[in-house]
This record gives sequence, C-alpha cells and structure tokens, in this order.
Amino acid sequence: MSYKESFLSYLQFEKRYSVHTILSYDCDLTQFFDFMSKIEVEEIIDVNFKNVRKWIVFLMNEGNSSRTVNRKLSTLKSFFKFLLRESVIETNPMDRVVGPRQGKKLPGFVAEHAMQLLREVDFGEGFEGVRDRLVVEMFYQTGMRLSELMNLRMTSFDRQTSLVKVLGKRNKERIIPVSKSLEKLLDEYLEVKNGTFDERSGFLFVTKKGVPVYEKLLYRIVTKHLSKITTLAKRSPHVLRHTFATHLLNNGAELNAVKELLGHSNLSATQIYTHTTFERLNKVYKQAHPRA
Repeated sequence: MSYKESFLSYLQFEKRYSVHTILSYDCDLTQFFDFMSKIEVEEIIDVNFKNVRKWIVFLMNEGNSSRTVNRKLSTLKSFFKFLLRESVIETNPMDRVVGPRQGKKLPGFVAEHAMQLLREVDFGEGFEGVRDRLVVEMFYQTGMRLSELMNLRMTSFDRQTSLVKVLGKRNKERIIPVSKSLEKLLDEYLEVKNGTFDERSGFLFVTKKGVPVYEKLLYRIVTKHLSKITTLAKRSPHVLRHTFATHLLNNGAELNAVKELLGHSNLSATQIYTHTTFERLNKVYKQAHPRA
C-alpha cells in the first residue's frame, strides 16, 4: 500500500470523512505527485518547502483561485502531518509554506421575494414533478447538505414531533424541524411514490426507475427550477443552504440557533452569513434614510 493509499484509508476509517471529501483529497494528492514527477522529485522524503512553493506558482499560473490553491495546500498539510506521525518523514515541508492571500467571498443566496415565486413554478406532472418540488423545498426549508438529503430515509422522520434526523459530516446527528407545508409536500410525494413503485426503497428520494437519487440528478433538479426564479450565476443545492441561513438571520433568528440547524462545528463558519445580512441592512439604510 502506497503512502497516499494509507493516508486515504486513515481518512476513511479513522477520521470517517465522506466519500466526496476523500475523492477531493485523492485528486489533490495525485496532482501534487504528478507535478513532483515533472520536477524530478520521485521520493516523498525528498519533498521540501521549495518544491511545494513551485507547485503553488504552477497552480496560480494555471488560473486556479487563491481559495482553490489554499484548499489543496490544506490537503498537503494533512498528508504530511500524517507522514510525520507515522515516522515516514522527519521534518514537515509544510511548516515553511504560506498559501496565497484570499479575500472573503460572501455566499450567494436567492432573495426572499424570489423564493416566494417558487410556489407558482410549474415542476411538471406525475412522479418526477412532485419529487422535484419536494427536493427543492426540502433544501430550502431545512438547509440540508446535498449528501444529507440524498441519504434521507422515511425512518429519518418523526411525524408526531414534526422533526427530521439528519446524519451530517463525520456522522454527526442533528435534528431539524419540519414545517406543515413541507409535511404536506412529503405526504403528496409518498402517495405518488408508493403508487408508482411496487418495491419500496428504503431511501426517501428515488429516480423514475425506483433507485436512490444521485448527486448529479439533484444538481440538475435544483439548477433547472431555480433558473425560473433567479438570475444568480450559481444555482446549486448549496445555494439553497446559504439561502436558508440568510433568510433565517434576516428574520431575526439567533446565530447560535442557525449554527445548530446547519450542523456547523463552530460559530465562525456560521458568522459569514452575518456579513450578508449586514450588507443587506446597509443597502436598505442607504436607500431609505434621508441622511444616507
């Protein structure tokens, strides 16, 4: 087993990272090793901070953003820290590496008035139309991540208390309230689903063939229908997660409560949404106040 494979196994079985995250780490490391081969550094123990800096320059020249480069450097930091712990290397080349500076990018979100228009959107007839409406509303009304929604089962819902249990990052469970309007859409979907398929899938969301939905399908569903109500360049499930958080804060929700609903491990990850709400308030002030 190579050092990379050992590291990825460590992430999977000890750190319990998601498949998506592990694939990202794998891709980053493969790119790094390919570059090391090009500059004739064949052994991992021969990698030094100057080699890593050359890779940073290469990535920036290739048009990668500072954000992307720093994410890849984060992968390298974890990898070399693992190698140091396993006594494969004696010094960590990342100790002397500093990533490119990046400005804070505020998360995009759909305006409240645009989300109201979603009620009038034609999602189509039959099973797929009912499912697609529920998918979009579920993302918006719960703030779930794509992987969390994809893995929902009927057993995830407690209909008596109107709550849904979600398994988030690193198998961390959290509870999210389910609104009456979402429960109504859920009942409509289950009625059509159960009448369409003889075999009952354990997963809540399925394709027209009755098998569990997959990431690209969910992306297509959200992109297709959000394009009917917004001109945002990015129209993805994660934008609906941003929208969920921003609308909660705009309407007076406490930051800590939003943190728990999103499943963030620390408050700093949630605080970025306050920048969005401050920008909105500033814009309203400038438009409305006679002295602004």
